[in-house]
Amino acid sequence: MSRSPYDTTKITTSLYGDRSPVEGRIVAILHISFKNRGLKLIDTKSRAILKHEIHEIMITDEKTAAPGGGADSVAAVAFFEITRGGLIVTGDAVKAARQKIGDLVGYDENHMPNHLGIILYAPTLDEPPLTVGDKIAFKRP
Repeated sequence: MSRSPYDTTKITTSLYGDRSPVEGRIVAILHISFKNRGLKLIDTKSRAILKHEIHEIMITDEKTAAPGGGADSVAAVAFFEITRGGLIVTGDAVKAARQKIGDLVGYDENHMPNHLGIILYAPTLDEPPLTVGDKIAFKRP
């Protein structure tokens, strides 16, 4: 039996070499939180995202959230439009409004093809102080 190409035991973060930051701009703010979301993260550690796509930022305070896993404690915080496409990888630091808002832990495809749910770990589900127009960036740690 062959394994999925996204088998996280085959792919390590060190597989990814140097890459440019992915950048965007916040286009909508959300105020939604869940205690039992049942979010399922896909198996892959990376996603290519294209200029002009719009995706959703969600945060979880669950330290165990990872590709192939899940999260129940989740807050949806914003939608953003990509202004500089590229490759995002779990472990990337995510900054918005000039401050770190979390670390990338996985992706939810529940609303595809409309948008990708990009899940960040943060120690609290408190809404980051974001406004429409703020810049957001995904950078290799």
